[in-house]
Amino acid sequence: MKKIIAALLLSVTFATAQNSFKVEVSGSGAPVLLFPGFACPGEVWKETVDRLSKTNECHVFTFAGFGGVAPIDTPWFSTVKNDVMDYIKHKDLASPTLIGHSLGGTLGLWLASEGPGRFKKVIVIDGLPGAIALMNPMHKKGDVIPYDSPQSKSQLEMGDAAFEQMTRQMASYMSLNKEKHALIAEWMKQADRKTYVYGYVDYLNTDLRDDIEKINIPVVVIGATFPSREMVEPNYHKQYEKLKGVKFEFIDHSAHFIMFDQPAALWERIAENIR
Repeated sequence: MKKIIAALLLSVTFATAQNSFKVEVSGSGAPVLLFPGFACPGEVWKETVDRLSKTNECHVFTFAGFGGVAPIDTPWFSTVKNDVMDYIKHKDLASPTLIGHSLGGTLGLWLASEGPGRFKKVIVIDGLPGAIALMNPMHKKGDVIPYDSPQSKSQLEMGDAAFEQMTRQMASYMSLNKEKHALIAEWMKQADRKTYVYGYVDYLNTDLRDDIEKINIPVVVIGATFPSREMVEPNYHKQYEKLKGVKFEFIDHSAHFIMFDQPAALWERIAENIR
């Protein structure tokens, strides 16, 4: 009876943890966890999963507040991270590879820095350990952006038409593939507004530039070159300077959504490094 009660409690605990994301599993083989970028659903990985699931078991995540998944309370990002770790333990996934785009890449680095020996490899697609430092060169580790800031208040109070216009402008420089701009903007528009605002604050407050020194598994960083290699590469090397053995690969003629701009080239890099 005690064992049954313990099993039920474990089941209830895990069901609660899953509230911070939805997972779709396909394929068979060595496990791979795929994390989307901020405001994106797992659908962003569709073409990659179509190929990767032929050889690997793919766990594709959509985080709370995005892609129709119900929102959660703050802190958003750390809750997602802790729940993903619980998911890995509950599923007893042996040495999974972590693939993440943008914020999803940051999440992969965070998990790897806190779980030495648990993962096989991290593949980061156009993601950084400390995005805030790129946006604000004067930022110092330990500085915290408050949830209640004028910018957050402005975005929370922004009307739907103004917010939609903002998302369309953002989408126009996040991908060189004009046919994908409407889709990217729609994902942002559909996001729970509080998650979009406060979740991004959580993301910016996550600075792993020192923590990545603890990672002892291979890390591959695949970066876009827009607007130019001369501007992009130094930023990557500075952000990852404390991560020994990090491997950089860059894909020309691509902006942030490399999977939309250069899908064949991105798949080639993933296939090479997934082994």
